[in-house]
Amino acid sequence: MSTAIASTGFSQEAFDAFLTTRDEPGWLIDMRRNAWRRFEELPMPSVRDEEWMRTDIRLFKLDRFGLPHSSPLDASPAHATEPHGVLAAGVEVGGRSTTLDGRLVVGELATKWAKQGVLFGSLDRMAAEHGDLLRPYFQRHVVDPFRDKFSALNAAGWSGGTLLYVPKGVRIEDPFHSLSVLGDGGIDFGKILVILDRDAEATVLTEVASLSANGGGLHCGSMELIVERGAGLRYVSLQNWGDEVWHFAHQKAHVASEGRLQWTIGALGSRLSKVNQHIAMTGPDAEVQVNGVMFTEGRQHLSYNTHQHHQAAYCKSDLLYKAALQDHSRTVWRGMIKVEKDAQRTDAYQRNDNLMLSRDARADSIPGLEIEADDVRCTHGSTSGRVDEQQLFYAMTRGYSRREAVRMIVTGFFQQVFDRITIEGVRNALSEAIGRRVRDIKEAVA
Repeated sequence: MSTAIASTGFSQEAFDAFLTTRDEPGWLIDMRRNAWRRFEELPMPSVRDEEWMRTDIRLFKLDRFGLPHSSPLDASPAHATEPHGVLAAGVEVGGRSTTLDGRLVVGELATKWAKQGVLFGSLDRMAAEHGDLLRPYFQRHVVDPFRDKFSALNAAGWSGGTLLYVPKGVRIEDPFHSLSVLGDGGIDFGKILVILDRDAEATVLTEVASLSANGGGLHCGSMELIVERGAGLRYVSLQNWGDEVWHFAHQKAHVASEGRLQWTIGALGSRLSKVNQHIAMTGPDAEVQVNGVMFTEGRQHLSYNTHQHHQAAYCKSDLLYKAALQDHSRTVWRGMIKVEKDAQRTDAYQRNDNLMLSRDARADSIPGLEIEADDVRCTHGSTSGRVDEQQLFYAMTRGYSRREAVRMIVTGFFQQVFDRITIEGVRNALSEAIGRRVRDIKEAVA
């Protein structure tokens, strides 16, 4: 168990001890206390709940973990070496932030962006130093802290995490990189907050990863993306957990009038992942593109709920999720396009494609529409299929090994998503991360 975990777990005593480590304004402490009360009131989700009926967490024991009891601003452990991610390899960044089990290891911001009022780095530190600026954004509750037990737990006990704030009209060419690393048996309650003021532009690369491929632990996170009027955000998020990590997260974007968001996720690793991804288009002429790549193996279970919420007229959303499944693994994708009464001339699309690399893998796809306007164009669809043995045979006759042929087919399956990513290094990093996990599927797909 990580040394950053309190032995008293999730008791009131542990929470009170946790609060003593926080250097935060009173309004933020009050928000934490309210969320903690809700956390204690709410039951654990179960298969009796519609959203969880395909995701069984009875083997997950929350009391095996606990809240951090040391300040995330303390120096990192002396034995820890600086972890490295994959998304920013070979990419010149405008700033980078690295945490290990919620504690800051590296925090850097290019001087040219700092001089323009950009804030980037540890959310803990920024909340303490810039509370007056950040208070209105925290109080928006972009992610509902009372939605379920996990959202309440993060709202009460978040620690570590990253903030990016870009002032009005500032346009940043260099991407920012955030890496959150989990030690074996550790916890990470990180919170990511990205704020682009009016007409600002930025690119953000975030990663969550384990120190070891077989590592375990708990991640209970949240992510809030605020794109104000006329702003543009490119956001890439890679989940690259060890095989025994329990991963729970709530992620939501607010996109105002004429705002633009491209959001790409890569979901790899973990024992079980349950993620809610919500995009709210709150002003006219907002545009959102969401790309998802999922790869599962062993007995992994990845469940993603996506919600495209059209609240204003003339907005456009385009969602494409692709999953490849090995062994006895399982994915669950539940997609919903919701169009409010005033959201006329909505143009919304969602699609989920699944490539089965084993007869024992299972993919559940549940697309949905909820439309209250009468002048819209909304489309959804889903496909599932297996690798064609003739394609494998053809590639092998050209000199590829069977594993190389499978990897090539899997990469081709995901290419439609990769082509949407405008940063070449990020495209290559996602492709390589998936390729390393592809094994020889032998005759399992026959």
